Amino acid sequence: MPERHLAYVGLGANLDDPAEQVEHALLELARLPCSELCGRSGLYASAPAGYADQPDYVNAVARLATDLAPRALLDALLDIERRHGRVRAFRNSPRTLDLDILLYDDLRLNEPGLHIPHPRMHERAFVLLPLAEIAPDLVLPGHGHVVDLLAGVVRDSVRLLAPLR
Repeated sequence: MPERHLAYVGLGANLDDPAEQVEHALLELARLPCSELCGRSGLYASAPAGYADQPDYVNAVARLATDLAPRALLDALLDIERRHGRVRAFRNSPRTLDLDILLYDDLRLNEPGLHIPHPRMHERAFVLLPLAEIAPDLVLPGHGHVVDLLAGVVRDSVRLLAPLR
């Protein structure tokens, strides 16, 4: 029997009804093979990072128990993005859906196209706020506890949009 792993996935969208895109993607994550959606945050609105001339984002974080290896999980996430019409026009461009592996157990991995923990997540309130909602005691490898990291980031561009019901 394959070993079960705990992965955290960041979700974001700012085109074509972004809240609906994120909610639908959460349903798709729950249907991934060899995986179980075992936690999710509420929805957060955030100002765009990087390229500023675009609509605000809707963000969330999901916790998955999965038998998929990191690369297989990434491939599954990219497939979901494609089904949502994701186009990669340029770095930080507007998107219908963005799915990122934030953490995968305590793994540290740097391969082409796959970096775990996700780079800069420890600096981003739009990741840390929803992550702290579902895993406040979580430790980010090489960076520390989520709640401690959250205390050190500017949060004014992020607000709770739809709490978990």
